[in-house]
Parts: sequence; structure tokens; C-alpha cells
Amino acid sequence: MLTGRGHKVSVLAVDPSSCTTGGSLMGDKTRMTELSRDMNAYIRPSPTSGTLGGVTRTTNEAIVLCEGAGYDIVLVETVGVGQSEFAVADMVDMFVLLIPPAGGDELQGIKRGIIEMADFVVVTKSDGDLIVPARRIQAEYTSALKLLRKKSKIWKPKVVSVSSQTGQGVSELWDTVLQFRDAMLSSGELRVRRQTQQKVWLWNLIQENALRHFEQHPAVCAELPELERRVTRGDISPGLAADLLLKAFTSTP
Repeated sequence: MLTGRGHKVSVLAVDPSSCTTGGSLMGDKTRMTELSRDMNAYIRPSPTSGTLGGVTRTTNEAIVLCEGAGYDIVLVETVGVGQSEFAVADMVDMFVLLIPPAGGDELQGIKRGIIEMADFVVVTKSDGDLIVPARRIQAEYTSALKLLRKKSKIWKPKVVSVSSQTGQGVSELWDTVLQFRDAMLSSGELRVRRQTQQKVWLWNLIQENALRHFEQHPAVCAELPELERRVTRGDISPGLAADLLLKAFTSTP
């Protein structure tokens, strides 16, 4: 729909990596058969490679690259996120939570952490036998959102239902996205959000680099195997082992 309206759309899809082999299926592009043939669309599947939060550590940079390449709309599809895995909220202008109907999760699925971060909730697969469950879940989430702390001072998160098969609700969904953009731009809240996000990612990169320096430090590498053995045998606690490693890291020039 968006490419048909003259937009250039980039889809950054993130697939979970196996904890055992480190591999990913990368199946997102094969499921987007029509979009992958569209000259105004770019699809890039990426593995999480062990990064928590539902995205990869380079997703933020990939968004900037896509914008620089002339894509005016960037859609970031994360791995299936849980209560705390919503790092994507710190890199996008609008965080949309997709909820399938009849997933057996209903009200239990109203996870406070991720719901409070959502700017928009979309109930998917609202067609056929799932229309009634989709409407019920839409009503449940609408009620639940009234009880939660608002993320924005000027925007109240909305809940809509859509169907990718029939196209029902898709155009209305985009209209709501545009309303959100206009409201956030006119209030100046979007600029503040982007500034805050840059600060978050600065500290994320600092933490990653600090951890890498720590792991590669000669004194840490020398003491780590023995301390790991002592922890697994129960001779010392993990907390004490961590303190000893940090002491070795800071006391060695």
C-alpha cells in the first residue's frame, strides 16, 4: 500500500539466532513475496547474534543508512518480544505492538512493560473465524490501556484490528500513524524523543565496548578460567568471583 502511494519503504526484519549454533532461518524475505519484487521496497533480514531486546546491535545504524539511501519509511520488525525485550522502542519514532487473536494469551498477554512502551496496538488476522476473537482482544486492550501510565503527554495509544488478507483496517492504520507523526512533530515531542534515543544508544555502545575490553584484558583472561572452576565447584560465590575479576581489571595498568 505504501509503495503504491509513492513511498520508498525499507523493511529491517530481525530473526532470532540459535543459542546453540548461532544460526538464523532468515525466512522473512521469503514470506514477503510481493514486496520483495517491488522496486520501491528494500528488505534486509538480520540475525540477532545474541543481542537481547529483539533487535541487533547494528539496527540503529541500519536505519540511518536506509534514510540516507532515500527510503522515507523504515519499518523495523523485531523478533517476538516479551515483557522486557523492547529495545526497538529506543530507536524508532513510533513503537507498534502487534497482537494475534486467539493466541491463548488474551488478558495474560497484557504485559505491563511492553504495553506502556507501545504508541499503537494492532490486532492482526482480523478475518474469517478470527473476527470475533480479534474484536474481543481489541476491547480488552483498549480497556487495559486506560489503566496504564501514558508514555506521551499528547498522544493516547489506540487499538485497531487489521487483516493482511482482506486489507481491512490497513489504510486506517496508516492514517493513525500520520496523525501520530503530526501530533508529535507539532508538540516538539518527537525531537525530544530522538535526542533521548541517541543518548540511550551512546551508553549502549559504551557498555558493549567496556565489556569487550574487560573480556580481553590480560589479567582477566589469566584469572577467569580458575575463578570459573571455583564458582562451578561452589568454592566461591559468583559475586565474589566477579569482584575479584573487576579488581584484577582495575588494578593492572
